[in-house]
Amino acid sequence: MTTTGSVYNGMPASDLGEQGWECPWSGPNGGQCVETKRLADGRVALRQSTDPAGPALIYTPQEISAFVEGVKKGLADHLTVGRAGRHVSAHQLKGTA
Repeated sequence: MTTTGSVYNGMPASDLGEQGWECPWSGPNGGQCVETKRLADGRVALRQSTDPAGPALIYTPQEISAFVEGVKKGLADHLTVGRAGRHVSAHQLKGTA
């Protein structure tokens, strides 16, 4: 089913249809991934793979670009605190550090 009305932040992801969702990255997280879908108007929807009918977060291309650039610059490193309370870089998570 595809939405004929407006697309809004927090809407049920299932209302955006089942086609076009991608899992651009995955880690050792037991199959719990963030899935993305590019919408017809250029915005990007995100959903939790384990809850495909749950809420979709809708972002503009500019918001996604700013987030990705911030992650690349290390601005989200504080979100990846390791078991001993130390920060874990994206490279360490990939096993390349």
